[in-house]
Amino acid sequence: MPVVGRGINCNVSGLGKSGEAGETKEGEPDEGDSAKRVRADAYCDHNRDNHHKHSPCHPKKAKLPLATPLNRPNSVASRPHHVNLKQARHPNSLRVTVWLLLGATLILVLAARIRLLGLPLERDEGEYAFTGQLLLHGIPPYQLAYSMKFPGTSVAYALLMSIFGDSITAIHVGLILINLVTAGLLLFLGRNILGELGGPAAAAAYCVLSLMPYVLGLAAHATHFVVMFAVAGTLLLSRSLDRQSRTLIFASGSLFGFALLMKQPGLFFVLFGSVYLFSRDWRAQRNARDIFVRNLIFLSGASAPFLVSCLALWKAGVFEKFWFWTIKYAGHYGSQVSIAEGFRLFAGHFWGALGTAWPIWSLAAIGAIVCVVKPALRPRASFLITFAFFSALSVCPGFYFRPHYFILLLPAVSLLAGMAVIGAFETFQKGAHKFRIAILLPFALCLAWPLWSEADFFFGRPLDEANRMVNGTNPFPESIKIGEYLRAQSSPTDTIAVLGSEPQIYFYAQRHSATGFIYTYGLMEPQPYARQMQQEMIREIETVRPKFLILVVASKSWLVGPDSDQTIFRWADAYCDANYEEVGLINISDQGTDYYFSSRPANVTPTAEHILIYRRKA
Repeated sequence: MPVVGRGINCNVSGLGKSGEAGETKEGEPDEGDSAKRVRADAYCDHNRDNHHKHSPCHPKKAKLPLATPLNRPNSVASRPHHVNLKQARHPNSLRVTVWLLLGATLILVLAARIRLLGLPLERDEGEYAFTGQLLLHGIPPYQLAYSMKFPGTSVAYALLMSIFGDSITAIHVGLILINLVTAGLLLFLGRNILGELGGPAAAAAYCVLSLMPYVLGLAAHATHFVVMFAVAGTLLLSRSLDRQSRTLIFASGSLFGFALLMKQPGLFFVLFGSVYLFSRDWRAQRNARDIFVRNLIFLSGASAPFLVSCLALWKAGVFEKFWFWTIKYAGHYGSQVSIAEGFRLFAGHFWGALGTAWPIWSLAAIGAIVCVVKPALRPRASFLITFAFFSALSVCPGFYFRPHYFILLLPAVSLLAGMAVIGAFETFQKGAHKFRIAILLPFALCLAWPLWSEADFFFGRPLDEANRMVNGTNPFPESIKIGEYLRAQSSPTDTIAVLGSEPQIYFYAQRHSATGFIYTYGLMEPQPYARQMQQEMIREIETVRPKFLILVVASKSWLVGPDSDQTIFRWADAYCDANYEEVGLINISDQGTDYYFSSRPANVTPTAEHILIYRRKA
């Protein structure tokens, strides 16, 4: 007796809410509603309701600031915005104290990351890992895995996996490396902008902020890669302007271009770099032609990674798919949420993203005020606030405001927190030496509070419980066992198809997908390509005839709304009944997960959320 009918049809109307099937609380956004649906997937609302125990998931005057009114060459605004480190020295004991604080922060953060290396991959990680796996086998992006994201992060995954290995641990080791590189770049950028004490302070703040579960800091999202290249581009651009090097301007533009290639919001950092360059050149009284040429060089560098990628994808024969998914469909996806609903989502998600790291965010707010109010610090305000402004814009595309989007804002927040520390030193620069060191105590407490508050998660809970705290009942650990079963029961030439948005299963199974639709959210959305996508997915599966078909009956894997086209569910009922037999059932609930492979007892029935595994009949 086929189970598909019971598995899909009885629950399909309830797959629209990221909590219990079929219920939408009054006053909350209906994630199934066509105008308000915000996916609860690896784009990260899956952590909002149950992800965690708390809540859802005197230097020389500066030169050439960014957004201040135009001034004459002899004014403050035309002078360097950098701190002259040779003339802005602090007592050795103070410098050592700051570096010791950074070292202690790094040790604690690394200890937490290393202990949680084995957390199962979530959906975005699964997508990048699977696409990276295909790349290592010579298969280009968008051929067997469709995605609305640019291919940079998948290429980065492939590179990291080629170095560290093809495993969960290897991917998270790669994330640690990316995180450390970003913190190091931020340290140097902070030293340029804030001085010798501000750099380590900003790096320490970033290490803590980027670890927080409230921004999904332990998952290797594309946003981590975007900020690494954006900070690197900003640092190199500031150096290139000091050296008047057009070659370095092009190179810095290329770094910003790589940020864009990692994910589309990187475009806002490209815009920041262009505005930064224009502002510096304008205040340096360069002629219009020179300003235009230098900005053109920068934008040429920023465009180069994207153009080279387009050429490579065209040569691989997948450019049409790439353009459809990353431009056409992504454009419709980004226009589904209204501005009014976006404000509502921001109000709900912003405070959740702060979490227990709110003292550092509060310090950043103080830093933003201090650098504007204090005349000695004002020359740096234009750079910091402009950088923060464009960073904030990068969080806004689509108005979804998912937790991991806020990672794009963390470098700016960290620099502003460092500015608050420098502002305190400036205020009490004539105070006793011991008193000035004591100023670091509140900053140390701001760093320690989030780590102490989350100590149970970072250092106490076993991996399975830590995963449940972050990811709730999303089938991420279950995907590991499903992948192992499929790998054992099939040959490397066999294909599989997952009906649901669980791309990590393909990665664990190490089998090619019978369809490029590794996400099924687009099939349920009120967008003009939904019906076309369903028909294409059906056609691909029927043509390839995969050995195994995995049906995910879970609200967060589909997000069916009242206006969703349900053709694919009716097709799945008939197709599985005629061509497949059930060989596995995974029942998922708040009490735990039960696995029934090969056969299941007669008295066992599927729970509200479950996964069925089908094998093609002989």
